[in-house]
Amino acid sequence: MLSVYLQGLALGAALILPLGPQNAFVLNQGIKRHYHLMTASLCTLSDIVLICGGIFGGSALLQQSPVLLMLITWAGVAFLLWYGWGALRSAWQGDVTLASEAALKQGRWRIVATMLAVTWLNPHVYLDTLVVLGSLGSQLPSAEARRWFAFGTASASLLWFFGLALLAAWLSPRLRTVRAQRIINLLVGGVMWFIALQLARQGIAGW
Repeated sequence: MLSVYLQGLALGAALILPLGPQNAFVLNQGIKRHYHLMTASLCTLSDIVLICGGIFGGSALLQQSPVLLMLITWAGVAFLLWYGWGALRSAWQGDVTLASEAALKQGRWRIVATMLAVTWLNPHVYLDTLVVLGSLGSQLPSAEARRWFAFGTASASLLWFFGLALLAAWLSPRLRTVRAQRIINLLVGGVMWFIALQLARQGIAGW
């Protein structure tokens, strides 16, 4: 079953590596060293839930529910525009002040809520996990093969998100200057708005 595991690992990596809302958010939290491991853990857990749901029968639900996909799409557009605006505004203001310990504690649940929105309001996540991986995994001949395939794709998420968070935290001293933070916020805001516009185009085309 090693070949099935490696197939899942390779496909999972191919789908997760492109820069998107999840990756941008994990990167930003890693640079801030602000609950970055918690963020990576929640992103990984969300991916595992979606991957297993797709491989073990959930892909048909999304494929048969165009209204649900449309609702997710427009909710995702609204959220990404709002989050991107916040990043672009921070870049314009150049605000890189360090939060106090009390502020960090108060911000934990806001980070959790934002991470859940970045993940669960992004239709691309459903298409990648439920449709693409789910369709491929569900075609495997045995339950054991499907489990190994799911394990491979979940491993890709685990390695990527924790690697990204730890690398960003390691580079944090060099990236927490005003100029670097401005560039990062511009990049994050640009990515969010670009994806929002892509989703909006898909939503309009789907009407």
